[in-house]
Amino acid sequence: MSFIFEFLIAFFLIVSGIFGFVGSYGMIKLRDPMSRLHAPTKATTLGVGGVLLASIFHSILIEQHLSLHELLITLFLFLTAPITALFIAKWHIHRHELPSDLPDAGKDELWATHAVEQVEDVPDHSKT
Repeated sequence: MSFIFEFLIAFFLIVSGIFGFVGSYGMIKLRDPMSRLHAPTKATTLGVGGVLLASIFHSILIEQHLSLHELLITLFLFLTAPITALFIAKWHIHRHELPSDLPDAGKDELWATHAVEQVEDVPDHSKT
């Protein structure tokens, strides 16, 4: 029976390693920030989640006790990754898109990221 448990733990570790590698490779190879956004928030999150699942199964099935640390880390990870992705996406839209370039906002008439006045870019004096 322990072979099945070890196989299950090894499966989660291998799958999470593949997701982690794909996420890291995506961070390096994807060209624009909106494409790069998917690498850490999707693949790498699943990679770390797989390692945490393997750790949970190891503590329950092999060591015969439940460790709440992994559950808390998993909860924190799955709560913070989407929020971080939202902030990065909103920054990208606010920084690189003009209100006239965005699709129609419907009855609201204005996108939330452009609800405040546009501030002109501050010139970079470090190159002078």
